Amino acid sequence: MASSDPDKLMLKADKQTKLSLTRWSADWRSATALYEQAAIAYRLAKNYEKAKEAFEKASKGQEMLSSPWDAAKHMESAGSLAKELRNWSEVADFYRRASELYIECGRSQPASDALTKGARVLEEVVPEEAIKLYTDACAILEEDGKEQMAFDLYRAATSVYIKLEKFTDAAATLLRWGLAADKCNATNSQCKD
Repeated sequence: MASSDPDKLMLKADKQTKLSLTRWSADWRSATALYEQAAIAYRLAKNYEKAKEAFEKASKGQEMLSSPWDAAKHMESAGSLAKELRNWSEVADFYRRASELYIECGRSQPASDALTKGARVLEEVVPEEAIKLYTDACAILEEDGKEQMAFDLYRAATSVYIKLEKFTDAAATLLRWGLAADKCNATNSQCKD
């Protein structure tokens, strides 16, 4: 690491991505490494806002390098920092984007897990958004034929609906869970809850 000052690292990385008369193409490989170093340094210094921004830029860099898996990991880190900053709308956005990037890799389980992480963070503060994330996570697993892995998500979504006193929606989620259990011959799970 040439410099440990995260502000300098960010400036240097930003320069690597800008085109000029002498630079005709962006050097995303170098810039991404610098953004990653800056993000870690900011996080260690507890400057979460700048760390979040650095992780966003690192994620963009990984996308430019055709590495959606690493881009998704950086988005999850940004989501975690948004949670620390209590910026709830960004929490949902970052975890949704991470999920999209995992899907781009063809990985439904990590995509669902990213949405679930976001939903758990939002359960108490923005329960309606948490329900959307849980529902989307279930849909991802259903589309991939992994209904059995979504049982806990159905349970969590039902719990949030009940806390909101939306009993009709809770019943609909339980019916959806029952159908998923039936599809994968999990009759014990149908009888359990």
